[in-house]
Amino acid sequence: MAFKKNQAVTVEINDITDLGFGVGRVDGVVCFVSDTVPGDLIEARIIKVNSTYLVGRVEKYIEKSSRRVTDRCTERACKSCAYKNISYTDEARLKEDGVRRLFSTGELSGIATAPITVSPCAKRYRNKAQYPITVIDGEYRVGFFAPKSHRVTPVSDCPLTPTVFSEIASELCSFFKDNSLSVYDEKSGEGLLRHVYLRRGEVSGEVLVTVVINGEGLKNEQELVKRMTERFPEIVGLLVNQNKENTNVVLGDTYRTLYGRDHIYDTLAGVRLKITAPSFYQVNHSSAELLYAKAKELASPEKNDTLLDLFCGAGSIGLSMADSVGELIGIEIVDSAVLCARENARNCGIDNAYFFTGDATETERLLMNAEEKLGRKISPDIVILDPPRAGCDEKLVRFVAGLDPKRIVYISCNPKTLARDVALFKNLGYDTDTVYPFDLFPMTGHVESVVCLKRQIQQ
Repeated sequence: MAFKKNQAVTVEINDITDLGFGVGRVDGVVCFVSDTVPGDLIEARIIKVNSTYLVGRVEKYIEKSSRRVTDRCTERACKSCAYKNISYTDEARLKEDGVRRLFSTGELSGIATAPITVSPCAKRYRNKAQYPITVIDGEYRVGFFAPKSHRVTPVSDCPLTPTVFSEIASELCSFFKDNSLSVYDEKSGEGLLRHVYLRRGEVSGEVLVTVVINGEGLKNEQELVKRMTERFPEIVGLLVNQNKENTNVVLGDTYRTLYGRDHIYDTLAGVRLKITAPSFYQVNHSSAELLYAKAKELASPEKNDTLLDLFCGAGSIGLSMADSVGELIGIEIVDSAVLCARENARNCGIDNAYFFTGDATETERLLMNAEEKLGRKISPDIVILDPPRAGCDEKLVRFVAGLDPKRIVYISCNPKTLARDVALFKNLGYDTDTVYPFDLFPMTGHVESVVCLKRQIQQ
């Protein structure tokens, strides 16, 4: 059957993607429909016709699924979260099944998937939020970009973030309005206000506020400081970040401190950490502690081991293992994060940890800076990998395998790239028997996983 745009069709939804689209079939052709969950029977309007699939929009719910829930999020207009319309039990099962599918075929078919470790907190777990700013009918609002667009959907109170984040954002918007500040327009490249960026320490309660602007400064900055700090005593730092580039990258390179300090402190896995605005830090504190404990268990560190922590950020995971190894060496591309990692080690009385700047994509020079400073070659017994969603490129995988460590503990926020990289490591003599999924991102389509790759003895 040839389908046409705007055609009405009846669809029974039987699956859901990690982007939150319900999946059904119309005359054998896959149809993706937002705002649907498995078990829904709907009348849909086709809004996109592809050679292999259709995209539809709900016109009417003929029969709503018994699996549908409405108590996870009241921000109905926001489409940022994939699983707001199903229970957390269903979500966790879907995530575990998704990881299992990736590791159950081809050369990875011998790798078992452990039961997913769910988040102790399914709401209010995020310690970081980045809100684009918009003006609607004269009112300044923050929210999130609609999926696959840069159209801002205003959000009053995201259930994934601490309540104080919404209160701080609201007060900032009042200040922006009172001072008639312009909002950045991507098409023209003009306008001042771009993002509100908030970080909070789960244990410390400290909050760092950063206003990202397309310019040098804000009007009445001291008034802003007074308003924010009087109402929110937990704010320990108020920063302006300059981002004048025509880019979808949130943060620029230049920061200016209007008040207090440019960092917060928090404690994770027993390590007190200094965290700056650009430093990587796990957004779900309670789940991260469970993940780090599993990573340490898999690493099985011993007192004479050298541990190499790549993509180390502010040093959190490596420092959590420092008491069990002879030496910890961390490599990170962000200079400010490296400085934080060094300070974190000093503040915790850890004297066997060394942190250096290095780019994981430049394997020829990755350890050069560290080896020059240490005056010796680095031969790790254990390597920790915690890359961004893109995973490791093939050069890095070959480089790490060439270091010949006993174990490689790979933490991943993208099971697809993890499966790809595990297959590469397998071909280079490193294998694993189990992948362990962890839910660090409830209500979203993301899932964290960790594996331990062990060097196989050549026969």
